Amino acid sequence: MNHQCTRTIRGLFLSAGLLGSLIWANPVSAFVQEITAMFRPDPSNPNQDRFTNTTPVTGFCATYPGYCINVFSIRLPITAASSGALPAKPSDPRQSALWRVPAQWRQLSVIDSSGEEATVEVRINAIGSRYVLDRSAAELVGGGVSALQAHGMLWGGNWLYPPSPCKGIGLASYGSYYFSFVWRTPEEANCVKLAQYEIPKMAYEYLEIGYELRTPNPLAMSAGTYTGVLNYGIGPNQDFDLGDMMLPSDSALTLNFTLTVEHILKVELPPGGNRVELLPEGGWQAWLNRGRQPARLFRDQTFRIAASGRFKMNLECSLAIGNTCGLRNGAGDEVPLKVAVSLPFGLNDQYGQTVNKLPLRLDGVGTELFQAVHYVNNRPGTLHFEVEREQVGDMLKQPGTTYSGVVTVVWDSEV
Repeated sequence: MNHQCTRTIRGLFLSAGLLGSLIWANPVSAFVQEITAMFRPDPSNPNQDRFTNTTPVTGFCATYPGYCINVFSIRLPITAASSGALPAKPSDPRQSALWRVPAQWRQLSVIDSSGEEATVEVRINAIGSRYVLDRSAAELVGGGVSALQAHGMLWGGNWLYPPSPCKGIGLASYGSYYFSFVWRTPEEANCVKLAQYEIPKMAYEYLEIGYELRTPNPLAMSAGTYTGVLNYGIGPNQDFDLGDMMLPSDSALTLNFTLTVEHILKVELPPGGNRVELLPEGGWQAWLNRGRQPARLFRDQTFRIAASGRFKMNLECSLAIGNTCGLRNGAGDEVPLKVAVSLPFGLNDQYGQTVNKLPLRLDGVGTELFQAVHYVNNRPGTLHFEVEREQVGDMLKQPGTTYSGVVTVVWDSEV
């Protein structure tokens, strides 16, 4: 092949090798592309509660990230070749260079090993490639012009400027035999470039797509790995439609989605917080000074919690009395102990309500689901322990004795 001159439009260059020959393979295969995303709570950025796309970025977003805010690109090794000559000024646009891509949002389900399901949405918002001719564009238009002028004459305007409704983003490069381009695809409609001269052979060297994702709320998902598949057809009148003349090397594109959710559930008590002493309001001395029975014995024990997902709380007791724990003295006298929990803002109950002195019960009713509205990082909560007035009266009938018991509070992420 003759020596090629290369030019850059608007100072931007998309690098790729020039095809030495035009090769057509029958469209009998599907190309599989992995799409991965991860949610992992970041204590340094607790307000970040969305998935991060971890799919390697290739193509124009890798080279020019400034064009790709919330957009990702992938260069796919999918080629296409003309099945015959592209006619000059055809009456049927499908006989020329046509592009139509799945620009509308499409949904797929991702499912983890337990069967929990979530919805992902994806749309293709940009398309790019490099067309390669079997001879120079200048030769096709009769010669006597520059390569850039020839590409413009060949199509009635070069491919830096796409046909409506596609939009240009200012990325293109060219040589005597090729032209690289990227177009925005704001809607699912045909974008057609009509050849103004007959083109004996033409190929697309690769397929480049820009895509957007709508991922589910990871805070509402259990920790785990979620997978799903989205299939696109490639070819005439398929999801990726290249017209009737340009036949693709692959008849389908399969996007394999893997979403990984990692959650934090961490609870810390202050030093000595595992030993709880119940006292009357103001302490025993205040009660002795007043000479009246305390209304209650209680202790509010603070803890700190970091949580990004769902969890439940359970109560376990060394002595069970009814649906709660109990305390016992050396003589075997027993009194029930009420246990409750208050959680920091951002952690709600199963009905979406804030959690304030919610009773903890042995049967678990009422505390079987808590949900993080946002990532809560190292915020204070409270465990409330209380013996009520009637039982305090019973205890005071046994002066000089100590009532004790073991209460275990469980925070469980396996909901």
